[in-house]
Amino acid sequence: MTAPPAGSGTAHRPTALWGVSLASLGVFLVSWVLCWANAYVVNDDLPNTCGDLRRQSFPPEVACASADGTLTGANAGWLQALFFASLVVSILLTSMVLALATVRRK
Repeated sequence: MTAPPAGSGTAHRPTALWGVSLASLGVFLVSWVLCWANAYVVNDDLPNTCGDLRRQSFPPEVACASADGTLTGANAGWLQALFFASLVVSILLTSMVLALATVRRK
């Protein structure tokens, strides 16, 4: 396989790493919206009916703690894992792609 000519414009196309980085950023944003919607749309009346209200800002969460230790209105565990995993993957891949672009320019 030969390299494309220098003036063909293929050097500026996004690579697979950029694609995965942007996809993970998209998953992060969707999971953030789902957490926010759960906290402030689905559980909007929870502060009015709860004695022990717990708020978390990152990811957004509003939960009511019962006397027996159960939480009502908390985000699903898989959603929080998806939230943090996609954030980490997005940050790592973006920094790796930017580092590769810097090295290739030299």
